[in-house]
Amino acid sequence: MRGLWRTALFGLCALALAAGFVPSAEAQTPPNVLIVGQIAEPKSLDPHAVTASNDFRILVNLYDGLVRTKDGTLEPEPALAKSWDVSEDGLTYTFHLRQGVTFHDGTPFNAEAVKFNFERMLDEDHPYHDTGPFPLAFFFSSVDEITTPDDMTVIFKLKEPYAPFLSNLAYPTGLIVSPEAVKEYGKDVGRHPVGTGPFKFETWDSNTRVVVTRNDDYWDGAPSLEAVVFRPITDANTRIAEMLSGGIDVMVEVPPDNLKTFADDPTFKVYEQAGPHLWYVILNTKDGPFADKRVRQAVNYAINKRSLVDDVLQGTAEVAAGPVPPAFAWAHNDDVKPYPYNPEKAKALLKEAGVENAELTFYVTEGGSGMLDPVPMGTAIQADLAKVGLNAKIESYEWNTFLAQVNPGLEGKADMAEMAWMTNDPDTLPYLTLRSDALPDEGGFNSGYYSNEKVDELLEKARRATDQDERAKLYKEAQVIIHDDAPWIFIANWKQNAVTTERVGGFSLQPSFLLHLKGVTKQ
Repeated sequence: MRGLWRTALFGLCALALAAGFVPSAEAQTPPNVLIVGQIAEPKSLDPHAVTASNDFRILVNLYDGLVRTKDGTLEPEPALAKSWDVSEDGLTYTFHLRQGVTFHDGTPFNAEAVKFNFERMLDEDHPYHDTGPFPLAFFFSSVDEITTPDDMTVIFKLKEPYAPFLSNLAYPTGLIVSPEAVKEYGKDVGRHPVGTGPFKFETWDSNTRVVVTRNDDYWDGAPSLEAVVFRPITDANTRIAEMLSGGIDVMVEVPPDNLKTFADDPTFKVYEQAGPHLWYVILNTKDGPFADKRVRQAVNYAINKRSLVDDVLQGTAEVAAGPVPPAFAWAHNDDVKPYPYNPEKAKALLKEAGVENAELTFYVTEGGSGMLDPVPMGTAIQADLAKVGLNAKIESYEWNTFLAQVNPGLEGKADMAEMAWMTNDPDTLPYLTLRSDALPDEGGFNSGYYSNEKVDELLEKARRATDQDERAKLYKEAQVIIHDDAPWIFIANWKQNAVTTERVGGFSLQPSFLLHLKGVTKQ
């Protein structure tokens, strides 16, 4: 019976995916099957091997972590762990696991499964460690030992107090994969994901669709939807056309030019949600013109960020001042202001540094997670740089190819590159991208090779401080130094958006930028 049902479902999905020949929106997508227009093909469905929100939006529907973020907040709440205790010295976290939970392959979720997952990430000698780059295993580098006194208890002992530990467990890197699936598929487990989440993996047709179906036995109650189809549609105009014609039910990251079109049409619903997002341009501080701080400051003065936010992004973002987004109100330094638009000051700094009329290589992505109209933004930045005598040659790449170019570092390849991060804690972005020891060849994302010993010291102290006021003081001091050093061009903090058809109910956006679909309905 299940086989017949699945065949019927896939037949309906195939109809929904046929390109543009059904005239009526109501006839295009099957009932109770949600079609989501994604911005790119996922790199992998292994949560320990990916870094992009595009992939995370699928993963959080297939897997659970020990904790998750509470609806509408960045605050951790119980998930696979029903509760936890933290020792007074902040070094021991004891998690009490939820009983009766099974992975989608029927194997039990227990303390040994949790231990397997984290040792897989952290232990280079683990037999299944080499299934990807595991770049965000950084989140758990403070873990010294994991013990399992019984099936439903797992204890993490840390090397030192680590304030973001719970927040990082709620991030998709902390999602728990079936150990038996890892053992069966090895490096290919990212194409055969098995979790405990509200939806089960069914199929992945490359560059066409990822299909997940309802987990009727989900520990937190079965979803309403029978299935979700994630379609990678990299071209923004094509996504818009599909949304308008009814080929998809949900579209994430709507280009600013099109938001008003959907907002004015009663057959659609537009959603916006502020969150901890930063869009910036990495500068190669190791070689080339940007090794000189004066040149880095000059390009910050040269870019008209207000025009980018108001004209290109049409008010869907705010001008950024530094590496800690204002969404982290307690840690954001309000006294650090964005670089003002001052092309004359930019020219003076460039002349002082002796790099007038420099030739620059600028990496731009054609589209990707949180990238805010990357091609128009890149073109506008190129034009502003030309006004102060800098010739930036754009090289554009598809998102996953772009990451493969940028993440290993810009040395010898490029002078600057677009980038965006959505984070869950003020520690994440600066620690993984601005610390001297976070260089690409050491597993970090410091692709521009920025180094400042004082910043390193402040970031290390901040993640060990258990008092939030002390953490805030340290982050605010670091922001002053980073702003002056200008390792990036600080551009914008985005308000994420999405649009759905009127048939979709129960949909919401989260400050985490994740896409939880368990509570979504479709008429």
